[in-house]
Amino acid sequence: MITLDAIGNFTLIVGLLTLTPGLDTALILRTAALRHRRRAWGVVLGIQSGTLVWGTLASLGVTALLTASHVAYQTLRWGGAAYLVWMGGRLLWTTWRHSSSQSPQAARAGTETKARTGTGDTLLSGWRQGTVTNLLNPKIGAFYVAVLPHFIPAGASHLGAGVLLAGVHILLAVAWACALIAFARVLRDRLHRPSARRYLDRIAGTVIAAFGIRLALGQ
Repeated sequence: MITLDAIGNFTLIVGLLTLTPGLDTALILRTAALRHRRRAWGVVLGIQSGTLVWGTLASLGVTALLTASHVAYQTLRWGGAAYLVWMGGRLLWTTWRHSSSQSPQAARAGTETKARTGTGDTLLSGWRQGTVTNLLNPKIGAFYVAVLPHFIPAGASHLGAGVLLAGVHILLAVAWACALIAFARVLRDRLHRPSARRYLDRIAGTVIAAFGIRLALGQ
């Protein structure tokens, strides 16, 4: 049986991890600040779905095979890096393209592009983005492989304890996401102007692409 002491220590570790600014924070803030409320919650649910998958796989020992296999780890790492660079680059390209043409036709074209690419304000599109972003980050799996076994006592069910601890991580992350979305709502009127939205997208695109490059470099 997992002890309250172990849960408390694990909560402290993942709490500090959750509060550290990173890719998840950038995605949630950017989406919520652009008044995409449903999509923002979809991103949150997607990220936590990925966390639950990583926690379950780690408790079953599957992710240990990932970190032990150089080829598997490198394949997932490069796939995740390519996805993040593509996502950040697409944001940057969209802002540069729109800044070169401010006509109503261009605005309508941007709306149509969002509809075609699935970047509208829908829960499903946000969930898909959050899930893919989380699952393509092998460092989440490596974190669970390195940390989770230390908090599962001998004789306890690895699956049950692993899912329980992943659930603690998810609860903390959802609480932090609520705070981020509330903060973004305070700023959304200021960020609703086209120029402010372009700057926000450029910052978010740069941050996301930088995470992808760092992942590719193994940093």
